[in-house]
Amino acid sequence: MPERRFIGRRNVVLRLAAIDGEPGRSVYAGGEATFEREHETLAVRPAFGMSHEAVYERVRVGPCVEALERDTVVGVLLVRLGGYAAAVFVGDRLDASKVGTRLVHSRHRAGGSSANRFRRRRDEQAAALHEAAAATAARILLPRLGDLQAVVLGGDREAVRATLAERADLAAVATLAVDRFLTVPDPRLRVLEALPYDLFAAAVSATER
Repeated sequence: MPERRFIGRRNVVLRLAAIDGEPGRSVYAGGEATFEREHETLAVRPAFGMSHEAVYERVRVGPCVEALERDTVVGVLLVRLGGYAAAVFVGDRLDASKVGTRLVHSRHRAGGSSANRFRRRRDEQAAALHEAAAATAARILLPRLGDLQAVVLGGDREAVRATLAERADLAAVATLAVDRFLTVPDPRLRVLEALPYDLFAAAVSATER
């Protein structure tokens, strides 16, 4: 199977516009578009799905471009042991957000009673972070639940899992989560502001024929 790369949606749209109408075949199925050209097979999966399903005996990119350009309403929850962020994006626009920080010390490598005390303190710090992150997620995401079309999670998987488990009402947020998990540095406002490129990036693979 060819390797897939995540490419910004605007770059993908430009690439597709250059091949529209060429001889070949276009297959839309399972949320993905596959364009079979003379020397290349190009597969594109928009970040937030594509309902269109059809087969065309020509390179027809319109439905894929439409899916790529759609300004999906996306909830975001990023949690690492240094901080957290919850946000709502309407397309590239950051519509609502809140970020926070909590100190969680690194793991203690030594043994003995001091290490046990350190571990308990670290566990307490992590629990406080998860509680604060969950409260922020509820404050930002739950009022918009009816608008959200998808949720993207990122940061540290265990920290995100613990945050979502902190409150029963966040189960509705978890059910909207897409499979892709974003690896980000400690969440800050600048991280959120730079997120749309990765958030809406399409999975693209190309195979020579």
